[in-house]
Amino acid sequence: MEERANSRGEPRAWPAGPVLCRGCVEPLIFLANFALVLQGPVTTQYLWHRFSADLGYNGTRDRGSCTNHSVDPTAQKVETLTSHWTLYMNMGGFLVGLFSSTLLGAWSDCVGRRPLLVLASLGLLLQTVLSIFVVQLQLHLGYFVLGRILCALLGDFSGLLAAGFASVADVSSSRTRTIRMALLEACIGVAGMLASLIGGNWLQEQGYANPFWLALALLIAMTLYAAFCFGETVKEATPARLFTLRHHRSIVQLYVTQAPEKSRKHLALYSLAIFVVITVHLGAQDILTLYELSTPLCWDSRLIGYGSAAQHLPYLTSLLGLRLLQYCLADTWVAEIGLAFNIMGMVVFAFATITPLMFTGYGLLFLSLVVTPVIRAKLSRLVRESEQGALFSAVACVNGLAMLTASGIFNSLYPATLNFMKGFPFLLGAGLLFIPAVLIGILERANHCPEFQQFSQSP
Repeated sequence: MEERANSRGEPRAWPAGPVLCRGCVEPLIFLANFALVLQGPVTTQYLWHRFSADLGYNGTRDRGSCTNHSVDPTAQKVETLTSHWTLYMNMGGFLVGLFSSTLLGAWSDCVGRRPLLVLASLGLLLQTVLSIFVVQLQLHLGYFVLGRILCALLGDFSGLLAAGFASVADVSSSRTRTIRMALLEACIGVAGMLASLIGGNWLQEQGYANPFWLALALLIAMTLYAAFCFGETVKEATPARLFTLRHHRSIVQLYVTQAPEKSRKHLALYSLAIFVVITVHLGAQDILTLYELSTPLCWDSRLIGYGSAAQHLPYLTSLLGLRLLQYCLADTWVAEIGLAFNIMGMVVFAFATITPLMFTGYGLLFLSLVVTPVIRAKLSRLVRESEQGALFSAVACVNGLAMLTASGIFNSLYPATLNFMKGFPFLLGAGLLFIPAVLIGILERANHCPEFQQFSQSP
């Protein structure tokens, strides 16, 4: 990437000091997502186990009961409680994260990416410690919510992603940015796939506690890497106050301030597109484990692990597909193809009543995740180098809004539709994905205007 000049016209140099790798956020994202995915399905199954024990229910773990499709009121109550507590945890994280992730991301434009990476790592670490206490000591489930809130206060995974994608934007050129961001997302997928395979088998053999202990060890290693091995990517890091409205104003100004080098309309519509995509992705992710645990599928921990691994495989297959399709298609068309496969996968999930059909749905998602790196790269090209942290803080805010919306819609709709169609939330998700498909198509046509072309081709 070209060296840029500072305010005195001199080339800006990287910060001095020994580092293992400058801008290498991939190990951080890999370890963080490995730990989170290891805990995610285990937490859902632990909630299921706690509520089943409290209500004296153990029916769906018996394969014989899966052949009986009559409505079991106790089973429905277990599903509803599990779904609602998942919603409580997500809402707790969002309400705090909406403030903290936007504040911390814009702050990282001034002080550098490393402080945010360290804070977010510590937040994930603290959440895991509280989860261990809940599982080991049978504490009240409200401590799960407390862990999410404390994690969100320090940046959460969305803050980690904001700093990670901003770091990639700092050190990549306009031409390589899409594939670099897809590579970062592939790290998320590979970590999730490995964690799912390990977690499902481990849970079945040794119970709930050990996966949390492994996650704790990984997060300690990740925090040490962020603090001592990550090479800063902001070339002129300067001290800045954290608690000031200036950081929030910098995010708002991205969307409201007129500037010749950016289109507010493009920023807003691309943000809306990624909001809908993430909403559907997170909403389906929230209910998939519950959907697989209950009748008529009645999956055990091993099958849930395989399903979660299949769910994360598209991060890798989408990277390979993006790299190949870029040789013959523009990024926009690659994103449209990915949305088409995503829609088909959701429709199959909606009608899946047997295990092979569920895995068919997972297979159709093999290109579903090419959309988000394409949109992130397009957004990154619309702002200046000094605004990358603010931009990805805004994207983190969009991610948080999507998480809340997904939890509110999918976790509320799922128990409400159990009596007439359990898979209805997946059909809703398939319908919603037509919105970003249309928006991306409209923006591609608008991109041919001379002013936009001139800016999008600049480094």
